[in-house]
Amino acid sequence: MRRLRFAAAVLAGAMAIVGTGCDYLKARDHLNKGVAAMKTAKYKDATEHFKQAMAMDPNWDVPKLYLATAYMQQWIPGAESPENKELADQARAGFLNVLKTSPSDKMALEYLASMAYSEATNGTPSSEERLKKLDESADWHTKRVAVEPNASSLYSLGVISYAKLVGDFQEARKTLKMRADDPGPLKDPKLRKELLDKHGAELDTAMANLKHALEIDPEYDNAMVYLNILIRTKADTLDDKAEYDKQIAEAENWLAKSLETKKIKAARLAKKATGIVNDTAK
Repeated sequence: MRRLRFAAAVLAGAMAIVGTGCDYLKARDHLNKGVAAMKTAKYKDATEHFKQAMAMDPNWDVPKLYLATAYMQQWIPGAESPENKELADQARAGFLNVLKTSPSDKMALEYLASMAYSEATNGTPSSEERLKKLDESADWHTKRVAVEPNASSLYSLGVISYAKLVGDFQEARKTLKMRADDPGPLKDPKLRKELLDKHGAELDTAMANLKHALEIDPEYDNAMVYLNILIRTKADTLDDKAEYDKQIAEAENWLAKSLETKKIKAARLAKKATGIVNDTAK
């Protein structure tokens, strides 16, 4: 009798292992079908397959990430319909669900940062909502950089900083009746100091982030463009005209370098398109 009970227990265990193996394979099959459905914009089918994959293998983060991505791809930033807001909520909840078990998931962090930035720059958010979303995006990008420094997130941090402070500098020029292309620094010493006290640290951090991005990717021409803009912006707060001229010269150098880099990259692409293997434009 004991032998029979032992044999039954072994059989039950074997069946459980077989069942687990089947679920493992079914989960991956559903994931593949979901990815295929996403490629043809069949999002309803895709989400159902990802949900099935999650049910078959609850500890597997990949279908969770794909499900959240499917919701995000259907979301239209700035649209105010309840259905659209629900898609944003489902996408955000999905990415946060991934981070519960995988706090360093790069894609989840990047998508959350991207969503927050899109919410800040699309539609009609109030000034407070816009700043809140920009800060949220910067927070996710900072967490992404902490996992692994990357040029894209560092560049985004520089762009976000500029988006937060540019309005004050534009308003200052308007107050002083200075056009955007009028040479600086700003005419009012008191206003220069106010802007430097308020935004000086963020300007320095933004420029440091862009320079770090360029250390990682020396051909990141958009980072060069924004570095040029930020240098000019901070130069407007300087009291010394000679130092101002020096900073503007540095900004001009970055702008010229960005244009030259764009030409080099375009030439490289053109050579690849014509099938030329020996690429001398490096």
